[in-house]
Amino acid sequence: MFGLDSAVGTCESEPAMNEALREFLSRTRVLIPAFNEEASLPGLLAEVRAQLPGASVAVVDDGSTDGTADVARACGARVLRLPCNLGVGPAVQTGFKDALECGCDYLIRMDGDGQHPPAEARKLVEAMLRHPTDLIVGTRYGERSTYHGNWSRQLVLKGLALFVSVICRKRITDPTSGFWLVSRPLLQCFALHYPADYPEAEAIALLRRQGFSLEEVPVAFKPRQAGMSSIRAWGTVNFAAKVFLALFVDRLRSVDPRGSATFIKKGCAAP
Repeated sequence: MFGLDSAVGTCESEPAMNEALREFLSRTRVLIPAFNEEASLPGLLAEVRAQLPGASVAVVDDGSTDGTADVARACGARVLRLPCNLGVGPAVQTGFKDALECGCDYLIRMDGDGQHPPAEARKLVEAMLRHPTDLIVGTRYGERSTYHGNWSRQLVLKGLALFVSVICRKRITDPTSGFWLVSRPLLQCFALHYPADYPEAEAIALLRRQGFSLEEVPVAFKPRQAGMSSIRAWGTVNFAAKVFLALFVDRLRSVDPRGSATFIKKGCAAP
């Protein structure tokens, strides 16, 4: 990571923060994995440009059957197209690799359905500027949270958060958020291995095993702007059960030493 903490950690003036923010965003990629999100993308991409000026934007079209790629391209985004619907894990990893190849130092990952407001992404950036770490997670469950899911979903997600906290030995309130700010060293780790099926929770467990750090920042989510969620209410328990199993199996697997924080931060990994 490049050294912005010295410029921002002690600065109190708004102009100084704005200058640091502009510098940061000039080295940042906004990544939006999308599957059939042509209705949501125009408004979302306009908001990204307004709230995160200077950041490059890439949309990974995960085998959409609508005009997702054409809409994203018309809105000025870099478009990466997958040959078929591979799922969110491969789509996100494709975006991670592309960001590394383009020389980005940071990446903001947000959903294509509009639930991750670009204005809230600035909270992630400001947190990274003040206290640099490997991953900042935007959590729906802060002290003043206004997020309200149905009771069964809330119960299941809280149980999953507790399980992830135990295996990570760190309190995690929102392991399925997906609203992330990722540093370059962690991008290098995820370029080697990123979970395919239930990526957010598994990735958090993986990065902790590899010695990377993370912090959570409370943010406000918005309702989906268009389309339908891929996870229905009845499937929440089934989804969580599969995530629990995946996390358990992951604990039995060895990790790639080339993806460790120590290896990467010593400059041993490929840029």
